[in-house]
Amino acid sequence: MARQTKAILFTRVCGIDPGLQRTGYGVVESAGGRFCILEAGVLRPGPSDDTLGRRLAVLAEGLDELLAEQRPDAVAVEQLYAHYRHPRTAILMGHARGVILLTAAQRGLPVVDLPATAIKRFIAGSGHAGKDQVQRMVAQALGLKAPPEPPDVADALAIALCALQRQKKIAFERPARAAGTRGERA
Repeated sequence: MARQTKAILFTRVCGIDPGLQRTGYGVVESAGGRFCILEAGVLRPGPSDDTLGRRLAVLAEGLDELLAEQRPDAVAVEQLYAHYRHPRTAILMGHARGVILLTAAQRGLPVVDLPATAIKRFIAGSGHAGKDQVQRMVAQALGLKAPPEPPDVADALAIALCALQRQKKIAFERPARAAGTRGERA
């Protein structure tokens, strides 16, 4: 007996590029095969001389406010990447990312977790695209006159676009799997 799965489709995604200096966000909606920016910007977790706990609390408050106002169907966030030369950066990003995941969970929102290389490959055609290339391709994909600034905003928009596109692909694949085409015989 084939197991039935219910596809969770979303049309409004809040993409988030975590950071402790600036957390970029972009709320994108998909309607009729087109993408539309509803809001984009940065959340500033507070001054760098403030305690880490306070900065994370400010980030959580700002994100919760954004999610309450924009009411996305899902939150998309880049997976944590740690370069061996900068382990402290990865640890600090992990704190910010944890706050983002917790805030989404408290609002009951599903999280789409995407590797950075997949996002860059989707938006720019190369998993190793630079920030300027991502900015230009996001502007092109969304029909913007100029690339989004700062780069954190472009990254967040790319994350949202990738999540919206990926979930369409998953939705098309699910019925075939539910019908028993995973190598099972009837």
